[in-house]
Amino acid sequence: MSSIDLLVTNARMTDGSIADIAIGNRRIIAVERNITAASKHVLDAGGRLVSPPFVDPHFHMDATLSLGNPRLNQSGTLLEGIRLWGELKRHLTREAIMERALAYCDWAVAQGLLAIRSHVDVCDDRLIGVEALLEVKKQVSPYLQLQLVAFPQDGLYRSPNARQNLLRALDMGVEVVGGIPHFERSMTDGRTSVTDLCEIAAGRGLMVDMHCDETDDPMSRHVEQLAYEASRLGLERRVNGSHLTSMHSMDNYYVSKLLPLMAEAGLTVVPNPLVNIIIQGRHDTYPKRRGMTRVRELIAAGIKVGWGQDCVLDPWYSLGCGDMLDVAHMGLHVAQMTSLNEIHHCFEMITQVNADIMGLDDYGLARGCRADLVILNARDPHEAIRLRADRLAVVANGQVVATRQKSDTSLDLPNRPSATDLRWSFSR
Repeated sequence: MSSIDLLVTNARMTDGSIADIAIGNRRIIAVERNITAASKHVLDAGGRLVSPPFVDPHFHMDATLSLGNPRLNQSGTLLEGIRLWGELKRHLTREAIMERALAYCDWAVAQGLLAIRSHVDVCDDRLIGVEALLEVKKQVSPYLQLQLVAFPQDGLYRSPNARQNLLRALDMGVEVVGGIPHFERSMTDGRTSVTDLCEIAAGRGLMVDMHCDETDDPMSRHVEQLAYEASRLGLERRVNGSHLTSMHSMDNYYVSKLLPLMAEAGLTVVPNPLVNIIIQGRHDTYPKRRGMTRVRELIAAGIKVGWGQDCVLDPWYSLGCGDMLDVAHMGLHVAQMTSLNEIHHCFEMITQVNADIMGLDDYGLARGCRADLVILNARDPHEAIRLRADRLAVVANGQVVATRQKSDTSLDLPNRPSATDLRWSFSR
């Protein structure tokens, strides 16, 4: 066996088995019972659950922790949030975006969240959000994988320079193509934007992650166009539809046709339960829709579905803490996924499924995988979600970067300040 830098002993795997995990040269080199080889460092899991790290495939890091600037969202609607963000971003600086994003990354890592896909608004001609998050990506790379999506928040065609700016962002190193077809001036513009964006992605060999049909309007059906373009352009398994809240209100017959088309196209889906159920249904009296897409039906159709965080303390959502267990907990309630098998699957949705959606090929607890893991104060995934279990230790890229004893939290992040409390992220 290769030289062991870190040995995690008595680890309870998600299938209930007990194993030791040997780590060397930032990779997992063995997962076996009773590894006896000498190690520089030993971390005893004590029979507690050890999981691959949490993964968030849908977030907005350029806006995070900006709650109250310039003011609070009084209606709670998506559109007021977009207006507030439009007012705020004119006054943003590269330094302010970086400070908030780095604070959130520290908080995420302390909770075992080691991979994030973040959308970044490209409708500001300065592209300071892109510049800031590319620098954040570089700084956090030793312990967190940050994937960026070029996102025309105000519409690819509705915002005058959005298309040009999106191409500039991709040239700068942003690796996923985003869009928001339901926010264009017309359904026709929305459909055309889907085609345009998918062709850009195909031409550059990139993935697509589109805010799609994030509305209560049952006639917003851009996901159909997204599935069509994925098949036409050979983008299968590289295209994700985020939100899809209109599907909550669509005609059942139409959905019976739509689901097989999405499955054939290899689309993946990321609903964001914490935010979807807050934003949707705001114009309803009673019965009041909650808007989250048809998660169980999508999964039954063979479509890969993950859970996303979306927002934390920003113009759209005044809550949130970066805890993917909290996301899964809310998601299973709203989707009524309450059997033990479904609860275990909800845990997979914030780990392996989300990693698949992001294309993280070296993810997992197996030999050769990147040495990322989290030790939870739980016996199994069901208990982890039920209790939103404490993260007792987090290993990132082969290094122990966060530990927790009782109510104390400490961080040891490469080239970053240390912290003694999670609240530090908000008080710097």
